[in-house]
Amino acid sequence: MATFFTSPTFLTNPLTRPQLSCSQAPRNPPPQAQQPIQSPSQPSSPPPPPPAAKPQQKPKLAAESTDWIASSLTRRFGLGAGLAWAAFLAVGVVSEQIKTRFEASQQEANTKDVEKEEEIVLPNGIRYYEMRVGGGAVPRTGDLVVIDLQGRVEGSGEVFVDTFEKGKRPLALVMGSRPYTKGMCEGVEYALRTMRAGGKRRVMVPPSLGFGDEGADLGPGVRIPPAAGLEYVVQVDRVSIAPS
Repeated sequence: MATFFTSPTFLTNPLTRPQLSCSQAPRNPPPQAQQPIQSPSQPSSPPPPPPAAKPQQKPKLAAESTDWIASSLTRRFGLGAGLAWAAFLAVGVVSEQIKTRFEASQQEANTKDVEKEEEIVLPNGIRYYEMRVGGGAVPRTGDLVVIDLQGRVEGSGEVFVDTFEKGKRPLALVMGSRPYTKGMCEGVEYALRTMRAGGKRRVMVPPSLGFGDEGADLGPGVRIPPAAGLEYVVQVDRVSIAPS
């Protein structure tokens, strides 16, 4: 009976009771829809790099015109202003051509040849004969005048200037400008002041309004003697009136 009532060894001795091991893991809980918590020991992923900055675009310049004036206006006021200026220049050129042709036709219509030459003596000693009366403008101080000129020494008849020859160019001068060149002298300018475009004169110039008592050296083999009187044939081809 003692044996029957005596508890088994594993019941009476607590040291011999089976115990749970600490290494045994508890039952896994039911899965939950939770985001995994990032361990603080793990380094965080670097933030994405910022978008690259777009290069700043420079403002586009307006197209440049080939004309130097229109180009400057184009750069300053835009393409429209440049084109407008170019059109203005084109209209101006056409208008000037029309004006020149009109004036030339008027000059030709009013130009008349002189049937009988008569000598006219001016107070300063210049004598001239009208060969053809011009129908154009009268040159004034500052105007651009284009003339043909032939000059001879009185007495000897030596020619020292002649633009009437084939291949020679007319002379261009500004009225009132000095010094004179190409055989010009003060007496020729006096004669021009009372001529019109298209006119032609034979002019005799005294030494005082020519090359004076010293004469002049006009180039190789061309010498105006001292105190020589001069004889010119002057033809006014064109008078360009200076803007006021």
